Amino acid sequence: MSEILAISGSLRNLSVNTAVLRAATILAPEDVRITLYGNLGSIPVYNPDIEGTTPPAVLDFRAQLSAADALMIASPEYAHGVTGVLKNALDWVVGSGELEGKPVALLNTSIRATHAYAALAETIATMGGKIVAAASLTIPLLSNRLTVNEVLASPLLADPIRLAIEELSKIMAMASSAL
Repeated sequence: MSEILAISGSLRNLSVNTAVLRAATILAPEDVRITLYGNLGSIPVYNPDIEGTTPPAVLDFRAQLSAADALMIASPEYAHGVTGVLKNALDWVVGSGELEGKPVALLNTSIRATHAYAALAETIATMGGKIVAAASLTIPLLSNRLTVNEVLASPLLADPIRLAIEELSKIMAMASSAL
């Protein structure tokens, strides 16, 4: 069973990014388990002075990243950048190596949001993550108020998500066969 950790850069209860990732957990084939990380808001502000006494929320985040075979990240764009909560979480793993060599799919839920997507791709690449271009996509959402069921019911939305999972699965299969 391949394990994908899905991370939404939004803390909103009705986040479209989270809805897309929840849909991905349902659309995944039987041999792939996608787990939505739900504690991004509990990770404290990064402070290198306390890195020696790493907070439990950070240890949990690192453990979940380590256990995953790949990542799927969807984040809104705030002021032409990645959300602060997502960037903060990634800052906690810059030097710990959990992203090193890890396949990553980036899902962008707005055709207008290009800056955050590019910044996130740069951050992930800098940290050693491997962006899977064929699994990274912009989903042309027509509303910022879609539910999981609405995403699943629309072939224009569900099919690209399914394809992203398939492409990420191919990379994970190649990586496991190389071991």
